[in-house]
Amino acid sequence: MPDLLLPTRAICDRARIARDARFDGSFFTAVRSTKIYCRPVCPARAPSARNIVYYSTAAAASAAGFRPCLRCRPELAPHAHLHGGDDATARALALIADGALEQESVAALARRVGVSDRQLRRLLLARAGATPIVVHATRRLLLAKQLLTETSIPITQVALAAGFQSVRRFNTAFLEGCGMAPSKIRRQRGAAPRGIMTLRLAYRPPLDFAAMLTFLARRVISGIERVGPDSYERVIGPANASTWIRVSADATRHELRLEISDTDARVIPVIVRRVRRMFDLDADVRIVHESLLAHPLLAQAIAARPGVRVCGGWDGFEVAVRAVLGQQIIVAGAATLARRLVHAYGIQRTTAFEGLDRAFPAPETLVDAPLETLGMPMSRATTLRSLCRAVLKQRIDFRAGQRLDSFVERFVALPGIGPWTAHYVAMRALSHPDAFPAGDLVLQQVLGGAQRLSARATEAVSQAWRPWRAYAVMQLWLMANDRSKEKRDVVR
Repeated sequence: MPDLLLPTRAICDRARIARDARFDGSFFTAVRSTKIYCRPVCPARAPSARNIVYYSTAAAASAAGFRPCLRCRPELAPHAHLHGGDDATARALALIADGALEQESVAALARRVGVSDRQLRRLLLARAGATPIVVHATRRLLLAKQLLTETSIPITQVALAAGFQSVRRFNTAFLEGCGMAPSKIRRQRGAAPRGIMTLRLAYRPPLDFAAMLTFLARRVISGIERVGPDSYERVIGPANASTWIRVSADATRHELRLEISDTDARVIPVIVRRVRRMFDLDADVRIVHESLLAHPLLAQAIAARPGVRVCGGWDGFEVAVRAVLGQQIIVAGAATLARRLVHAYGIQRTTAFEGLDRAFPAPETLVDAPLETLGMPMSRATTLRSLCRAVLKQRIDFRAGQRLDSFVERFVALPGIGPWTAHYVAMRALSHPDAFPAGDLVLQQVLGGAQRLSARATEAVSQAWRPWRAYAVMQLWLMANDRSKEKRDVVR
């Protein structure tokens, strides 16, 4: 069965020979003579072309009997970027990446994406070169390999982090998948520093990390998170068992550095997934730009900022609350309301980190709270309480793999929620690549030029950019921000 995600042989050959980082994770090079698979950026001596076979995913190479290279470390590669976010395959892979198969069967996963389990296996074999179980197993083994290499976590804890309840089972699976025992990997890589662990998170260049920090800084929630000139920090987890994280850019590699304080090893995969999603590290901007460059404004924006990506949020409920607070007011006003909300109802953390001493209030805390006293209109307080009730009754959730139209339909059914809020939340909480808040005033003004467009006209213009409209939103918002800065500089 053909692997539909795999670039052509000629493209793979050129990218491999050039060690082109833009193709990192888009395919893997497997060598028949050594039974090892590598990233296209592998620094090792190039193998003979006749011994090479290409696979679109690490899971596909693993299923064919190849093991990961110790030198280029395939566990660091960004994941394959599917074309769009609403087809069954894309949604299934998003759910697997979010840990769905840790708790449920393939049949249950198939029901969630609306196909039979047999059809799901067939789709993933065609699109990703491996079955759902192999995709899941490869992901957790590669995470284990990274933890063994980069941290000092005991092997028993690495096994738990990778989803194994038995160290014996973990050792067997690791030996089969990686060609050596976990203890041998640990010995070969040497001792990792203790205390704060640091993990490497690769991406395909370009990535405009500075622009993402600027975007997050304007929306920062005081007490929960902090954005510096070159990093993002927050404290997560229960108030009585806090974990600190910090994300910064590596100056020498196409990677972000994720620092994590001492924590339960089982939450490490969740942290890694959320950081990758928040900074959109698996995006392939080459593919995205193909749909956007035909529009003159977007071509201009991409030329100025080619590394712009969709900037997500850490927690779906947090993003949704923040979006409701921001309805019909400026960004700074919404940040003020968010700060008041957190300081009024957020639990004080027992382990204080300087400036990061609160846990975001849970829906059960806010559902009956007198939110009007924070300085917001009664209608907005009512909307927030309705959102909390919907989350508590599981009518609304923020899990990966949801269809955009289905999520928007459920979200706008809540009182006080319109399409703008629903699409904004889908973009930042679900990381849906095609979310597009057509009612956004800034988008209407930028696209309309001298005459602001209507929401309907804005929506019509956006159809040519599907399924990557969320990337257009980010580009146009940043373009508008840059223009407003230029105007202020002229006034000064």
